[in-house]
Amino acid sequence: MFSDRTNWKLTRNRLTEALEEVKSSGARILDLTASNPTRAGLHYNDSQILQAFASRNALDYDPQPRGLLEARQPVAEYYRSQHSVELGLSRVLLTTSTSEGYSFVFRLLCNVGDELLVPKPSYPLFEFLADLQDVKLVPYPLIYDHGWQIDFLSLQKAVSQRTRGVVLVHPNNPTGSFVQDHERRQLNRFCREHGLALIVDEVFLDYALDGEQRETFASNNDVLTFTLSGISKISALPQMKAAWIAANGPEASLSDAMARLEVIADTYLSMSAPIQWALPALLEERNNTQPQLIERVQGNLAELDRQLAGQKSCQRLLLEGGWYAVLRVPVTQTDEELCIELLRQKSVLLHPGHFYDFPSDGYLVLSLITPKEEFAEGVELAFELIGGR
Repeated sequence: MFSDRTNWKLTRNRLTEALEEVKSSGARILDLTASNPTRAGLHYNDSQILQAFASRNALDYDPQPRGLLEARQPVAEYYRSQHSVELGLSRVLLTTSTSEGYSFVFRLLCNVGDELLVPKPSYPLFEFLADLQDVKLVPYPLIYDHGWQIDFLSLQKAVSQRTRGVVLVHPNNPTGSFVQDHERRQLNRFCREHGLALIVDEVFLDYALDGEQRETFASNNDVLTFTLSGISKISALPQMKAAWIAANGPEASLSDAMARLEVIADTYLSMSAPIQWALPALLEERNNTQPQLIERVQGNLAELDRQLAGQKSCQRLLLEGGWYAVLRVPVTQTDEELCIELLRQKSVLLHPGHFYDFPSDGYLVLSLITPKEEFAEGVELAFELIGGR
């Protein structure tokens, strides 16, 4: 009765089962995996956000496949003011989420069974999106040597006649590594050589730990490039469901791509009128939430490093941006078993590295947006167990 593309393993993993077990006992759990900014203790401009939905324009139905002009304008202004990039409105297409943006681009580029090259380790969402679009993912590794780097030799080996594009996450989740300028040049050469597109997820682009803005791929015109982002991370408003695709590249392929994307978007017309009319105010909210999040991330990172200095069992891998940190820990059991033990003995929740396709055990991933007191207590308890072995 059901399609093969939905033949996923639907049973809960052992860590989820352990989490439910500890919750049911009534224990207070210190969640070091927090990813929901609306529950991270931030202060929002409530009245301004809610007032943005009072426009009577939202009562009118005006279906525009790429999105209303009045909604695409603040997206272009975001790139102009925050990243010094002049982005033509004809190159912006609104979606309800970056996941939907991925789906549109996958449909645009790939026939059934075609391939996309994706980084490893990275966010696990790609597998589900690819399954639903009948696309095959071929991983290329990010290697760690005094920082994260793209393994271009493996990238060359991974490409085939069925490859249609290269997926990047800039900065990557969870490694926190930006694509470096020399890597960007190599990627453009690689894509030109093989006739490939770039698909770039930039949801964490504004969260550079050193405060220096990194260049957006929305300025990359060397090859056909689709840059995905949205207010889920930019403004810390994931519940508002507003994102976009910014397309650029050589004019001939870019024009054809946008015409085809417009038909795909017209088939769904998924973004609601109230969200589109509210988008200027929702994007403006980033000026309030981003400083709070950057302060939280930097503060928690400093606390993590302070506690790391007091023990020898763990080390933090270098990171440049985003909301997450990766710990290297002794391999005395699988990462999942260690996380389950931390839950049951210390009521501390972390993620095992295999959730993000780390190639071996010995890696834990933790969020840096957890409220400060909870973060400090959770890290201390985690190190008590890990360091006491």
